[in-house]
Amino acid sequence: MKRSLSIIIPAYNEAKRLPASLVKVQEYLSASKWDFAEVVVVDDGSTDNTVQVARDAGVRVLQNPGNRGKGYSVKHGMLAARGGWALFTDADLSSPIGEVEKLWAAAERAGAQVAVGSRAMDRSLVGVHQPMLREAMGRLFNVAMRLITGLGFKDTQCGFKLFQTNAGREVFSRQLLDGFGFDVEVLFIAKRLGLRSVEVPVRWDNVEGTKVSLLLGFAAFLDLLKVRRNALQGRYK
Repeated sequence: MKRSLSIIIPAYNEAKRLPASLVKVQEYLSASKWDFAEVVVVDDGSTDNTVQVARDAGVRVLQNPGNRGKGYSVKHGMLAARGGWALFTDADLSSPIGEVEKLWAAAERAGAQVAVGSRAMDRSLVGVHQPMLREAMGRLFNVAMRLITGLGFKDTQCGFKLFQTNAGREVFSRQLLDGFGFDVEVLFIAKRLGLRSVEVPVRWDNVEGTKVSLLLGFAAFLDLLKVRRNALQGRYK
């Protein structure tokens, strides 16, 4: 059976970090056994030369209508994916791109349509930690997420997730949140649709220069309530 993969990279003002990351992605794909693979950079209204950098690297580029948020960018890319599997990953490659092999293998073993990269399942795989306040906030978020949504994941916010593309279209076409709470929303929708998900420990290193401010982090807590409200209103049907 042929394996095909789309790698979706949301990018906002990533002209400095993107070139090195795209080289790593392309090196991985050159040495991998995917029968078809594409790299899709989704530009979220960048004010630097992110778009030109991506085009110079020879990858597929999609552009949002202005600055819409990471959730919107991921949705845009995932709905346009042409591979049989679609991975979204952060532009800084906090999780090395080769870790996608773990996600795919775990999904195949479990007969799952969704594989979720996790920093919490095996913390020995975290080489460089986030600042203490961010880690504490992340753990608190996970407790709130479980209570509000009923999902059982140990880490929903690692930006490294793999979807079987046809199933992913069913999920992302229902996504309503554009901000950083979208990770929880798409996993919640996947569960509602009866899709099987598997959580997989991955290597991860914090990279300085995150664009997730503490204010946006707190906004993600409000997004949990929005997911619950949307579900009660039947907006994910």
